[in-house]
Amino acid sequence: DMAYKQTPVLLLVCIATTCSARDRADLLNTCMDAKHHKTRPGPEDKLHDQVLMSVVSSGRRKSRGGVNTSQEIHKDNSRLYSFNWDHCGKMSPACKRYFIQDTCLYECSPNLGPWIQQVDQSWRKERFLDVPLCKEDCQEWWEACRTSFTCKTDWHKGWDWTSGVNKCPASAACRIFQHYFPTPASLCEGLWSHSYKLSNYSRGSGRCIQMWFDPAQGNPNEEVAAFYASLVSAGAVPQSVVPLVPSLAPVLSFWLLG
Repeated sequence: DMAYKQTPVLLLVCIATTCSARDRADLLNTCMDAKHHKTRPGPEDKLHDQVLMSVVSSGRRKSRGGVNTSQEIHKDNSRLYSFNWDHCGKMSPACKRYFIQDTCLYECSPNLGPWIQQVDQSWRKERFLDVPLCKEDCQEWWEACRTSFTCKTDWHKGWDWTSGVNKCPASAACRIFQHYFPTPASLCEGLWSHSYKLSNYSRGSGRCIQMWFDPAQGNPNEEVAAFYASLVSAGAVPQSVVPLVPSLAPVLSFWLLG
């Protein structure tokens, strides 16, 4: 009936009137309010090669983090957060490469504006949430790390910091990644408290963020950020529900056509 068909319309009206954390016109080429980020992205000429893969923008090296940040990311005992990837023995080089790239995205990519959310934490005021990570990137990250060792499923919290660096809690046993992360989704989504969300989209689709790309071909994440930012700026959805857009579409279609 008419009331039934109006349900999705009312849902969108309710969603669209929710205030987002940021101005809708300020979602592109932006930085988070966090520990090591700039106020605005700017050109950098001496970024580490792997960081460069995350930030190259329309032929320019534009980064949210500075040169010192890009260099610290690649150290085993980085001063950025005193976080030790080798908390359960030496992490394999292939696995560590993905964690370096993950950190590069977090610290340096200017294309995560649509997923930035406000938080109340001592070391940052914003974070990104449910960034749609391309399914190949998530799968390959899991494959690269499945035989390395860890002791936790959520690396954002619950560590023993009494020594100044993260150590496993006394009750946590070191086991292979596959024990704590049995699927690619459990790794990508659970590792950093849902910073990422496993996307059904593939690289090159324009609908998911790529960890890896050829800088010589430009940064495909610019198109992805522009797509999701356009939904917010058009008032179709607020920033807080951008991750739900792909899953809402078929539901809304069913309601409207049903």
